[in-house]
Amino acid sequence: MEIKTEEYHICYDRDTATVSFSGSLRLSGIEEYQPIIQLLGHVADTQSEKIILNLQQLQFLNSSGISMLSKFIIEMRKKPGVQMTVQGSKSVAWQGKSLKNLQRLMPALVVELV
Repeated sequence: MEIKTEEYHICYDRDTATVSFSGSLRLSGIEEYQPIIQLLGHVADTQSEKIILNLQQLQFLNSSGISMLSKFIIEMRKKPGVQMTVQGSKSVAWQGKSLKNLQRLMPALVVELV
């Protein structure tokens, strides 16, 4: 599964259960995030024991996007058999603090900043 625009690219690799984000997500409101929410919903419905969100190449994520990710993390919290990992980059300013905050929503969430 893949969503590609001039501003961003999101790709789901079924073999590694990894959703990779790149570019900038500056969509207006949760309505514009619906295609991404649907993709993440599909990922949540798979029977994967481990799901990785790779955000290392995501340069910008606005508050609506953070809200979308937060809701996804909360949904995944309801699936105790699934190990969630979020991969981020120390060199992308917004990721350090924002990604660590996701652990408040799901204490078992693994956050890897490289």
